[in-house]
Amino acid sequence: MPRVVIAGLGDSGVLTAIGLARRGIEVVGISSQPGLVSGQELGTRLARPDEWAREYRIGFDRFRALDGVRTVHAELTGLDPVAREVGWIDVDGRAGSLTYDVLVIATGCRNGFWRTPRLRSEDEVGADLARRHEQLAAADAVLVVGGGAAAVSSALQLALRWPDTRIALAFPRERALAQHHRRTWAHVRARLVSAGVELLAEHRAVLPEHFEADEITAGPVHWQTGQSQTDADAVLWAIGGVRPNTAWLPAELLDEHGFVRVEPTLQLPGRPEMFAIGDVAASDPLRSTARNRADKLLARNIGAHLGGRTLRTYSPPRRRWGSVLGVEPDGLRVFAPTGQAFRFPAWSIERVLRPWIVRRGIYHGIRR
Repeated sequence: MPRVVIAGLGDSGVLTAIGLARRGIEVVGISSQPGLVSGQELGTRLARPDEWAREYRIGFDRFRALDGVRTVHAELTGLDPVAREVGWIDVDGRAGSLTYDVLVIATGCRNGFWRTPRLRSEDEVGADLARRHEQLAAADAVLVVGGGAAAVSSALQLALRWPDTRIALAFPRERALAQHHRRTWAHVRARLVSAGVELLAEHRAVLPEHFEADEITAGPVHWQTGQSQTDADAVLWAIGGVRPNTAWLPAELLDEHGFVRVEPTLQLPGRPEMFAIGDVAASDPLRSTARNRADKLLARNIGAHLGGRTLRTYSPPRRRWGSVLGVEPDGLRVFAPTGQAFRFPAWSIERVLRPWIVRRGIYHGIRR
């Protein structure tokens, strides 16, 4: 039976593994995390880590659809495309390798402490969640720096969790969410203001010396754009310093920015047995295969490749869409590419959305 190796078991990797396993294909996944540790919903992760962990930190053994999938908890160290072999090293320092008939590259990107490729144990993941939450809980003033969805959702969720804490959101342009429709920002802006978040538009930060977005720092923050410094007990840096996790790959597979080059079929150019998906794949300027259920197309295309059938192509959206703010007291808002908001009412989150749409419909069953 042909073997598919999936390098990276984050959100895209897990969904791809599920799709392939349901097709009866042998799958082996390699992950630097002990289970799914999602990069989604940073705001909820920081404000309500226990609630976040129930939905976004899930052991691989809890996914029913992964029962036939072998997982290797290890860090990737190299790829030999000629031998069709990937190398790895585990938490005990033991090295190994896996051969493949098809390779899926789904190693994602590094972007702050919430999206890291570092090899970690269960205890290390739990300790990190608790430490970040405690840092923010102890602060009287929090500054969130960044204009993307991670920054915006963090500012709102922190304001909802600690209404007596002064929360400010600083972004470098006239508006945040520049890759979303303007109507999305208009709606989100109103939600932030109603929650008491101070909006600092056109504030571009001076990065501290030896800056690392992996830490929540203390203020003050100075501005390249000339405004007076902003004091804060805790500064959350969500400035989009995305770095693809591709150091283990040969340079000829990458574009000039280090992302994996792909064709519209999600195959690598000249390497029909290799595919890429998620934030690591240079599929389009938004790298949108991470957020548009491209895993379903990918699983089908891998099956077609193995069966000698015609592959389909991926059509990326022009704008970002989806949930921006996370779950709020009155429900969950999902924004269409046109900027229109659709709200799942609060009662439906635990009764319909999570148990039926997410756990049953998307993941095909998650054990308690």
